[in-house]
Amino acid sequence: MARLALLIVAIALLAACASAPRRGGTTPSALASEPARGPKGEIAAANDVLFRAMALVGTPYRWGGNSPAGGFDCSGLVDYIYRNATGLELPRTSGEMAGMDARKVKRMTQLVSGDLVFFDIGGRISHVGVYVGKGRFVHAPNSGGTVRMDDIDGPYWAEHFAFGRRVLD
Repeated sequence: MARLALLIVAIALLAACASAPRRGGTTPSALASEPARGPKGEIAAANDVLFRAMALVGTPYRWGGNSPAGGFDCSGLVDYIYRNATGLELPRTSGEMAGMDARKVKRMTQLVSGDLVFFDIGGRISHVGVYVGKGRFVHAPNSGGTVRMDDIDGPYWAEHFAFGRRVLD
């Protein structure tokens, strides 16, 4: 019975970051014309987060992964970026990150570079990425894929966007 429960939990966790769609066309984000913004007091830290996130694009996805050598899942990627850019150690899952005591950003148009972005997939927060500005975010979307940058206001992501968290404020 315990093995069955463990298997069910493992499948649920796998599905959390594996539910992202494959990337389609390259229509630019409507938010691309918005001016790039960063958090007021933490410009250097936000820039370091941004550069580290961009440098990891192309790294393989691996469920439970938290390093460039072994691959990343969504929350492992975000924790790795923040830990190495700022020294902050974030919670391990997207749901726990969503519950952090950090300023909540309710609208996409209010996001700034470095904000964590959360997505409600299947009725709960089950995906997280890092907003890099101009309507784009970096994330580890699914099994068999790689870390990539997507438009946050694309059809799939806009539909599932829940909120952001401003960790650097």
